[in-house]
Amino acid sequence: MSAARDPRPLTGEPVALDLLNTRWMYEGAQQDLLTDTDGLAVWLAANGLEGFTADEATLRHTLRARDALKAAVDGSLTEGAAAVDTVLEHGRIRPTLDTQGPGERAEFADPAWGPAWLAARNYLELMATAPDRIRGCAHDSCILHFFDTSRNGTRRWCSMAACGNRAKASRHYARTREG
Repeated sequence: MSAARDPRPLTGEPVALDLLNTRWMYEGAQQDLLTDTDGLAVWLAANGLEGFTADEATLRHTLRARDALKAAVDGSLTEGAAAVDTVLEHGRIRPTLDTQGPGERAEFADPAWGPAWLAARNYLELMATAPDRIRGCAHDSCILHFFDTSRNGTRRWCSMAACGNRAKASRHYARTREG
């Protein structure tokens, strides 16, 4: 798998949800981008994180963050919060001041935790912004997640062209068979 080719059906979501979307369904079978460091390199590149090394330690920590985020998003926040918090223990935000004014920089005792920490931190930002807009696709056989940026907040599908269309076709087929 080359770093230039991302096989996932949904990309471009905030980094926390994009990490969850490294697992997806294809023809009834679950796919996983993060089975090796090549897949990690694809994910890092897709999220502008090429400054981090796609090695075994980074992969291990990123998988831990994905599991923690999955527990928080799809499970119970009570259980998931502790797992996300454990990932967050591996980094911090350092306030900075430079010629452009005040800022902040993420710091990690071990850089291998960087991508995992950034994804967990992004989840906190999404929770602070609009927790009700963090969604899983409404299609029964889809496991993708998205941040609903629609004006009225009613998006249901990861992609209208894929899952939304399948759901509409399914409903239409059911109606025509009844009639």
